[in-house]
Amino acid sequence: MVYADALVIGGGIAGVSVGHYLAQAGRTVTLVEQEPQLASHTTGRSAAVLYESYGTRANQRLTKASLDFFRSPPEALVDVPLVARRGVLLVARPSQMESLRAEASHGVGLLPISTSEVRSMVPVMRTELLGGALLEPQAADLDVAGLHQAFVRGMLRSGATIRTSSPVEALTRSHGCWKVRTPGEVITAPVVVNAAGAWCDLVAEMAGVEPIGLTPLRRTAFMVPGRPEWSEWPAVVDVDQRWYFKPDGEQLLCSPAEEQPSPPCDARPLEVDIALAIDRINRATSLGIRTVRSSWTGLRSFVADRSMVIGFDGTADGFFWLAGQGGTGIQTSPGAGRLAASLIVHGQPPDDHLQIGVRPEDYSPDRLR
Repeated sequence: MVYADALVIGGGIAGVSVGHYLAQAGRTVTLVEQEPQLASHTTGRSAAVLYESYGTRANQRLTKASLDFFRSPPEALVDVPLVARRGVLLVARPSQMESLRAEASHGVGLLPISTSEVRSMVPVMRTELLGGALLEPQAADLDVAGLHQAFVRGMLRSGATIRTSSPVEALTRSHGCWKVRTPGEVITAPVVVNAAGAWCDLVAEMAGVEPIGLTPLRRTAFMVPGRPEWSEWPAVVDVDQRWYFKPDGEQLLCSPAEEQPSPPCDARPLEVDIALAIDRINRATSLGIRTVRSSWTGLRSFVADRSMVIGFDGTADGFFWLAGQGGTGIQTSPGAGRLAASLIVHGQPPDDHLQIGVRPEDYSPDRLR
């Protein structure tokens, strides 16, 4: 039997970020991942954009809490810069102007720009169809693999243990500790961190804990041929999240930005979703997309209010939620990981989180009960 101060379930960006900060705080940490490789699902299928205006107010605060890590990451944990300036351009047809005004009031650092400026930045846009646009110039591309690996390095350098091909088979609590059985061993820990992504509610049910109403939603992306001169374009996003595209090397990454409920699974693309995205993007631009080089689908998980769930469950001692990242899990990971570790170790957020308005009650699972 193996003992740890904290057992983390899930090897995506959520699990390795909290694992890093817990191990850095001196806790013994074991992380278990059901797949043979870490980050096999949603983390490895992200569009990789740092977009401060995205998500709920609560999630935006965690993005803000993550910026210092992205801009000045620990040198021992990274090999190359984690961010590269990209910009995000929100575009709206005349019938979508109410959505654009709502986004302007909700977003962070969004600047209104003219349709002529849109055409100057992205010449393929059919500006005669636009009613307005907003630009977030500070938005950036994120190196997701580099970020995930930084947290893994941090865990290992602080003495944490990582187990792959280790699905949780049983999860019970007795005598002040959780006992977790995997195919290869039994691990006991006073704290279990449920960071299993789309599987978080299933892990809770296994532990006899009430689910939080997590809904995994499909999101498909695909690559199409591009040109070198397109590499400086911003990401272009329909204000109602009906499609988006952005340069990725000499290709374009495109998406229908769909949100279709799905059971937790290894999601696969559907041809109809790709065809719908191509039709919408071709209507809005002169790209004339005809060829798809590759495609994939991930599951972005949300609770009812679409803010993240970070905190101890009020009905089960030592059961900690780190779930519901939705589309902000990558860009909030340093802030969310630090918040989770600080709540576990100190019972309150870090001081710099408090200074930007991070309040534990905004993330508590009890708010959903």
